[in-house]
Amino acid sequence: MTQLITPSQPRGFSTPGKGAGLVDVFRRRYLLALLVRKETRVRYRGSVLGWLWSYVKPTAQFLVFFLALGVFLRLNENYEFYPIYLFSGLIVINFFTEAFSNGTKSLVDNGALIKKIYLPRELFPVASVVVAFVNFLPQALITLIVCLFVGWTPNILQVLGILLALLIVITLSLGLGMLFGSANVSFRDSQNFVELITLVATWASPVLYTWTMVQGRIPDWALELYLLNPLTAAVELFHAGFWYPTTDGGQPLPPNLWMNGLIALAISLAVLALGQFVFRKLERRFAQDL
Repeated sequence: MTQLITPSQPRGFSTPGKGAGLVDVFRRRYLLALLVRKETRVRYRGSVLGWLWSYVKPTAQFLVFFLALGVFLRLNENYEFYPIYLFSGLIVINFFTEAFSNGTKSLVDNGALIKKIYLPRELFPVASVVVAFVNFLPQALITLIVCLFVGWTPNILQVLGILLALLIVITLSLGLGMLFGSANVSFRDSQNFVELITLVATWASPVLYTWTMVQGRIPDWALELYLLNPLTAAVELFHAGFWYPTTDGGQPLPPNLWMNGLIALAISLAVLALGQFVFRKLERRFAQDL
């Protein structure tokens, strides 16, 4: 009796475009490590200052904003340790804008590699977020050293708030990077939208000013939406973790900060899910459009 043999997919291989999304990035961590190493090496290749450029931009931003707002508008006189308040917020926004912007361009920048071989395309925006995080760490360390110097005494909730803020920023920037990055392959106008978003992000969250300056100037429902902005929650959690423990507590933190932080995380996870969905829908066109 003849046995019917049906073709089957060879073990160890997967059909292109039928991967498991971000799960494949975890499964191929060695590829992610190679991409991160490549990005960190080529970013400042041929540069005289090299990695010092990672400090030039935040330092220049800090000096400009401190002179304009801290000195000229006298926020430095009205708020205790305003330089720590300002810098701790700036490094969060810079982390977000770098991860988001580079994630949007990651597929186009690696177009030659995408057209040659198949690998999980989510690797590229994830690698951009990891590289941005690597650049963020020295800035966070500087903030920590300054806070320790002026008498930083946080409690466990404030430290956990810092970790929650990082989780919000990582999730949100990755989701947006995948969403706009996949669209950017076919529609390069996406990069222009990203530039507008990153420009507004610095002013749409209490980085340069305090949230109490917004209170009373907009309706209560608008204030609630403002405080539920994931970037606002992340920045205020950083303020609560770094700046607030160095003060005498005279300046109030936003109400329900932890609850707002958890809601912001849920919003960021929803953005990540949307980004992954759109990414998978457009993924089959990447090699063709690039």
